[in-house]
Amino acid sequence: MSKSLSVAFNAVLILVLITTILLDGQSVAQAESSADKSTAQKAVLITGASTGLGRAMTELLASKGYFVFAGARKDKDLAELNDIQNVQSVRLDVTSQGDIDAAVEIITDAGRGLYGLVNNAGVGVIWPLIEIDEDDFDFQMDVNLYGPYRVTKAFSPLIMESSGRITNISSVSGIYSGPLFGSYSMSKHALEAFTDALAAELSRFDVQVSAIEPGAYTSKIGENWVNRMKERGKDPEDSLYKDDIQGLLNWSTENPDSFGDPVEVAQAAMHALFDENPKRRYLVVPRQAQAEFAIRAVIERLVQLNQGHAFSLDRDSLVNMLDEALAANE
Repeated sequence: MSKSLSVAFNAVLILVLITTILLDGQSVAQAESSADKSTAQKAVLITGASTGLGRAMTELLASKGYFVFAGARKDKDLAELNDIQNVQSVRLDVTSQGDIDAAVEIITDAGRGLYGLVNNAGVGVIWPLIEIDEDDFDFQMDVNLYGPYRVTKAFSPLIMESSGRITNISSVSGIYSGPLFGSYSMSKHALEAFTDALAAELSRFDVQVSAIEPGAYTSKIGENWVNRMKERGKDPEDSLYKDDIQGLLNWSTENPDSFGDPVEVAQAAMHALFDENPKRRYLVVPRQAQAEFAIRAVIERLVQLNQGHAFSLDRDSLVNMLDEALAANE
């Protein structure tokens, strides 16, 4: 081979080697990028994350390696949440469309996507229905019902893009109601309907929706209610139901052992968000008596619906329907 041909051959060989190295490097980079994407932290937004159930959910999910956008309103709470690993606090008042729009922008710009939404922010206004002020009633609905509606509507494109999950924190009061709990139960009964309709509408986008019905768990909701009533100048002595109100106040302050650890609710939320087969509803209560009370309330409603009309079902038919439902949910 002539000297000129040898030089040319070596130059081509070197070029081939360089190209191969560059292409191999590009393939590795692409593979690493693909791996990073497949193993990326799933991100969840939790509203009302500063205390109680929301704080327990934030801490549990973050400790398990998920990334949490933690919604809160106060500067102090936002700073404390930011100190938790895998957590980014987001200023979010669910009654403020401006806050919600800003949160959508922040979370979108973060580039993590959004796999889960937990509608947890809630308030309790416990007062007789015939005495509750309309402002207090509106406040109850604005946070507990319109809040989840606003937040879900705003973040639904991100959730649908990731074929993710939505979890609504309802209450056993969304299953039954009683004296003083009328407006609170109304808001939670509505959230139950919201869950069912939303689940049906979003199923075509591979988004699953669940509701969690906690019983009595340690939170700030009772304390916040008492403070609001004081600020509003509401005195139980002025109520026709003063004994009922005072009895509830006494029970809530004198029986701390009756309230469960909110981590139990957080565990249910994690199952609803990430298990392969999430349930539509999670009844989470700290005492068996609370569970039985809730189930009995559902059975009593069934009996009332079935009683004394042209199409009432007999006992055997009802039992067969129950067996079919049990089999379908195994």
